[in-house]
Amino acid sequence: MNSTSQLEQQLRTLRLAETASRLPELITEAERRDASYHEFLASLLNHEQKRREEKQIERYMKWATFPYHKTLEEFDVSEQTTLSQRQVNQLQELTWLDQLYNLILLGPPGVGKTHLSVALGIEAIHQGYQVSFLPMGELVHVLKTTEMTRKSQVRKRRILKSDLVIIDDLMYMAMNQHEANLFFQLINELYDQSALIFTSNKGPNDWGELLGDPGITTAILDRILHHAEVIHLNEDSYRMKYRQSIFGGEPVTPNQAKSVQN
Repeated sequence: MNSTSQLEQQLRTLRLAETASRLPELITEAERRDASYHEFLASLLNHEQKRREEKQIERYMKWATFPYHKTLEEFDVSEQTTLSQRQVNQLQELTWLDQLYNLILLGPPGVGKTHLSVALGIEAIHQGYQVSFLPMGELVHVLKTTEMTRKSQVRKRRILKSDLVIIDDLMYMAMNQHEANLFFQLINELYDQSALIFTSNKGPNDWGELLGDPGITTAILDRILHHAEVIHLNEDSYRMKYRQSIFGGEPVTPNQAKSVQN
């Protein structure tokens, strides 16, 4: 009869390392429940599958490089008049991702664009998809240094392997022609391969001013907008709405802030 340690080694040889690491506990639990052979085998396989799924989620979360962890449950739809709970539920189903649709989240700073994009990315990972999240400035840096640094090479490979790529603060800064060319090449490589989420405070009509080259702008827009849903989040900024005054009074409202600036 094989000893427990021998069984553990055989499991590792068969690449069932998660089961091997907990085999004594699983055997003890099966004996306590007087489990049948069928039930014991099922418990081993269920444990291995569950741990593999958990480790994949952990790995994908690390690769995604989200700026923070915020879920769809934490997204306050009541603060939005342009997005309903039913629409959020539809987005959560990720049918658009399977169909390689792009989402363009538009609105002023602080209305929840990044929160919603991160939450959809986290949901996608929990459903087995690989995701990459990059602010626009970081993406441009990766593209410009891909041929020079191994770190950027690895990052770009992960971007191209992703089922969903999230680009935050799209077009927040102007690009020179070289940067615009690199960005177009990436969009072209992702076209019909990955779904994309863009967040921006500028609509597609304004992107040409920041890209400079009309030809590149047209080519990029053609690929992004071919299958795309534009979602406007035009409510007052959460950050301004709920910012507490340093003087201990009521929170400063966006309208008050505008009047002060004027």
